[in-house]
Amino acid sequence: MKQFLMIAMAAVMLTVGASTGYSQQTPKSVIHVVTVKWKAGTTPAQIKAALDGVHVLQDKYKGITNVWTRSIKVQGGAANAFVMEFKDEAALKAYADSPAQKEWYKLYMPIREESTTFDITN
Repeated sequence: MKQFLMIAMAAVMLTVGASTGYSQQTPKSVIHVVTVKWKAGTTPAQIKAALDGVHVLQDKYKGITNVWTRSIKVQGGAANAFVMEFKDEAALKAYADSPAQKEWYKLYMPIREESTTFDITN
């Protein structure tokens, strides 16, 4: 009987944990992942300025909560990747055509050959 109660208690705890734990720990932020292929002739200094500009965006646009710019592994022909974490979907949508984005694009767009973007959330 004691063993049965222990098993029943464990089952209840697992059920409660599974039904409530996921939603309480699921972030609502949006991860904006960009892979970039630079134009031929782009210098390392230009690339550095563009990637440093991603960090500056975090200061200029309050909807960005975190950024990552140091690519460890990039596949598919891209040279670099970077990530911006937005507070939520509304912050990501408001970022498009914002003054902060337009300012950063002055560094980024002239040297970007192509990019692929993935926006991911829960």
